[in-house]
Amino acid sequence: MNKKLQKDKQLIKEVLYKKLLDSNAFWSYEMSDRKDIPDRLLISETIIHLDVEEIIQLFNIFPKNEIKKVWREDLVIQGDYYYNLNRLMAWMFFDIKMPDRYIKATITNHFKKLESEWRD
Repeated sequence: MNKKLQKDKQLIKEVLYKKLLDSNAFWSYEMSDRKDIPDRLLISETIIHLDVEEIIQLFNIFPKNEIKKVWREDLVIQGDYYYNLNRLMAWMFFDIKMPDRYIKATITNHFKKLESEWRD
């Protein structure tokens, strides 16, 4: 990756981090600076706390499949709590034609996996 592209990505991360700090998204985390935040947390907190414009910026710094994985594993499984947000993400960013069905199936699969792990 060339240095300019890397610098641009770092700048976007810094801007998102600052916006998340301003929105008090990290109130429950103990971190001293931007280097302490893992990419997974930056992705999930941006989706939860920031606007569509900032979510779009995530796609400029992370692969779509990585964003989708974080969304599916961290937000979709929370069910009704982020229901409207999950429907928006499914439809707008991941081209999922039947978001309600996708969300329900993802949650069901998550609980089946937990049940299977619990029984083992």
